[in-house]
Amino acid sequence: MNATYRKSRMVLVTGASSGIGEALAHCFAEAGHDLVLVARSEDKLKTLAGELHERHGVKVRVEPADLAQPGAPEQLAARLKRAHVSIDVLVNNAGVLSQGSFIRQDAATQQQMIALNIAGLTAMLSAFVPPMVGRAQGRVLNVASIAAFQPIPTLATYAATKAYVLSLTESLAEELRGSGVSVTALCPGITATRMLDTAAQANAQVAQIPAVLIGDVEAVARDGFNACMRGDVICVPGVVNQAAVLASRSTPRWLLRRVAGLVGRKALS
Repeated sequence: MNATYRKSRMVLVTGASSGIGEALAHCFAEAGHDLVLVARSEDKLKTLAGELHERHGVKVRVEPADLAQPGAPEQLAARLKRAHVSIDVLVNNAGVLSQGSFIRQDAATQQQMIALNIAGLTAMLSAFVPPMVGRAQGRVLNVASIAAFQPIPTLATYAATKAYVLSLTESLAEELRGSGVSVTALCPGITATRMLDTAAQANAQVAQIPAVLIGDVEAVARDGFNACMRGDVICVPGVVNQAAVLASRSTPRWLLRRVAGLVGRKALS
C-alpha cells in the first residue's frame, strides 16, 4: 500500500483553477502524471492546462463543472467513461468557505457549503473509487482542514463539513485497507489562497492574522502530494498546525469549546 507509483497515472483534480488545487496540479504534472482538471471556470482551466503541458509535457484534459449541482459528479464520470479515461488518482479539492455568525448567514449560503464540501465530494468518491478498487490500485486525496479537528465559531458550518471529510476519509482508509486503494486527508491550516483573501475582505480580524501562521500554498500542496503517493491517511502540513492538532486532541471537549467560543466571539466583535 505504501509503494509509490512509478509510471504516469491519470489524475483528476477538482477545484483546480486556483489555490491548493492549482498547486496540486503542478505537483502531479511535475511528477509526470497526466491530468483531468475540474472547476467552474473553463477559461482558467484552459490557461492552466496549457501551462502544465508546455512546462511538463503531460496530457491535460479540461472538464468544466459545478460539482455542487446535483448529478454533476455522475455526469462528469459518464463523460470520462465515454472518452475511455480511467482515473487512477482522485483529488477532491473543490470547496467553499463562508465566514461569520451562523445566524447572520442565510440558508442558501449554508446549503452551498454542504452541497459542495460534503455532497459533491461524496458523489465524486462514489463515482470514481469503485473502479479503482476493481483495478486493485488507486489513490484518493481529500482536502479537509485543521478546522476538522475542533469547533470553529464563525466557521461553524465550514468546520463541520471538513470534520465530515476527515471522518469519511479515515473510515474509507480502513474499509479499503488491502484493496490497493489508499485514501488520504490533507488538513492544511490557514493558507495563502484566494479563499483567505475573500475571508479577509469580509472580516478585518482575518486580515490581522500573523504571517507566521499562514502557510505557503506550494508547500502545502507538496506535503499533500507526498502523503497521497505514500498512502498516508492524514497529512497536517506545518509544525504549528501539527502542534495545534495534537493540543486539540488532548484537550477536553468542553474546554476546547470554551476557548474556541472566546476566540470566535472576539472575531465577531
